[in-house]
Amino acid sequence: MIRAWKTVESNRVADHRIFRISSTRKINPRNGHEHEFIVAHASDWVNVIAVTENMELIMVEQFRHGSNTVEMEIPGGVMDATDPDPIEAGLRELREETGYEGENARVIGRVFSNPAIMDNTTFTVLVDNCRKSSDIELDHSEDLITHTIPLADIPKLAAEGKFGHSLVMAALYHHHLATSFA
Repeated sequence: MIRAWKTVESNRVADHRIFRISSTRKINPRNGHEHEFIVAHASDWVNVIAVTENMELIMVEQFRHGSNTVEMEIPGGVMDATDPDPIEAGLRELREETGYEGENARVIGRVFSNPAIMDNTTFTVLVDNCRKSSDIELDHSEDLITHTIPLADIPKLAAEGKFGHSLVMAALYHHHLATSFA
């Protein structure tokens, strides 16, 4: 049986705008050896599967600095401290990034963003019957183009490698599970 590792010491080594880094010393319960691990502490995130009345998926195209690529993604972002839950955060992100609103918002998935080195969770929120209701409200560091893509085209585009963001792929899979077995 795999057991949790006991923390001996944990120290913050860096504090950045979107995450903090800690150095943590833990004891391996299997052999008693002590090891150092680096952990990134980040806010929880939310991704939104927003489907229009015409069965189109609302997507955003944007430049990503980590990969230095333009990516086609679903709306989403960091959950703010003022967001009461992932659903409200998802609806806020959808409205801000695309100007769309919808109905019947619900959490359909949850994954650890990268449990090897991060401590946060990414939630997937599904929103039905989305329609354009307002102008977008981009942050000063955002530059997005909104697209609507027929939902039926998404599996083919995913298989062709058109979506490079792993958390977007996880969200699309959660949507597949939620709709295939409903």
